[in-house]
Amino acid sequence: MKEIILKVPDQKVDFVLELIEQLGLEVSSEIMEIPEEHKAIVRERMQKSKENPERLLEWDQVKDSFRLD
Repeated sequence: MKEIILKVPDQKVDFVLELIEQLGLEVSSEIMEIPEEHKAIVRERMQKSKENPERLLEWDQVKDSFRLD
C-alpha cells in the first residue's frame, strides 16, 4: 500500500475528506516523529558535505550505476 501525505487548504478540507471517504481510503492523523539519532546522522552528513563539497556526486553521474533487477 502506498502512503501519500497531502497539504490541503483549510477551505478544501471537508471536500477532500468526503472524497477520501467515498473512495474507501484510510485517513490517518498520525504524526511521524524522526528519532534524534537519525536527525544527528543527517546533521553530521550535512556538515561533512559543507566542509568537503567535492566528495559529493551529481545525480547524473551515479544514476546509471543502479541496477533494477
